[in-house]
Amino acid sequence: MASPAHDPAPALDTDGVRLTVDDAIATVTLTNPAKRNAQSPALWRALTEAGRLLPGSVRVVLLRAEGTSFSAGLDRQAFTPEGFDGEPSFIDLARGGDAELDATITEYQEAFTWWRRSDILSVAAVQGHAIGAGFQLALACDLRVVADDVQFAMRETSLGLVPDLTGTHPLVSLVGYARALEICATGRFVMAEEAVNTGLANLAVPADQLDGAVHDLAAAVLAAPRDAVIETKALLQGAQGRDYEAQRAAERAAQGRRLRDLAGLGE
Repeated sequence: MASPAHDPAPALDTDGVRLTVDDAIATVTLTNPAKRNAQSPALWRALTEAGRLLPGSVRVVLLRAEGTSFSAGLDRQAFTPEGFDGEPSFIDLARGGDAELDATITEYQEAFTWWRRSDILSVAAVQGHAIGAGFQLALACDLRVVADDVQFAMRETSLGLVPDLTGTHPLVSLVGYARALEICATGRFVMAEEAVNTGLANLAVPADQLDGAVHDLAAAVLAAPRDAVIETKALLQGAQGRDYEAQRAAERAAQGRRLRDLAGLGE
């Protein structure tokens, strides 16, 4: 399935983020290729706003980026004494109290949390570098389709920091504790073949086929009834927190809801 023939008007286009909505598919695009889509607090607020603006008709959210790199991670300006205009610098944050620092990081994390909402399915299309915050943004999505030139890396530890933009939980869930620790502690690159083999990516394709592959995946998701997809996503999301018997019970309850709805007996 090819990309839509028309370009819908953006619902949001600010601070390096553009949101467009075409019926059941929303597309969030990082739009600062000149800086390799480096991230900043302003970009994070724009991503959070994109999540708030999604209409109820949206079932699939595609995350993509302009240029040769998905995202080179945090803009290094954050590490200067001046920081970003109108924003507290990292030095200012470090000098503040624990509650203030926690509240600020919580606000930043909101840009990375809504992608796993139960009512949508999110797919990241990742090409080139996805480093640090860029890696974590890709991990925020439910699924990842990558170009064969993708290079994931978690470089926070090399800067004396830790990954704090919600990426650690999905990384461990996808590749396991030992590999996740090794990836984070060394900061090494994870390429396309390893990403697919370890479950970090669902599919790798040549770079010029990335958009088509992502839209094909979206079309396959949209072919299934919405409520069945929502119930299945919730069922799978909760599986890690349940033992075998609890998951069996969750399956029965979910199926009961689906059967009642199909029979017209739902609440």
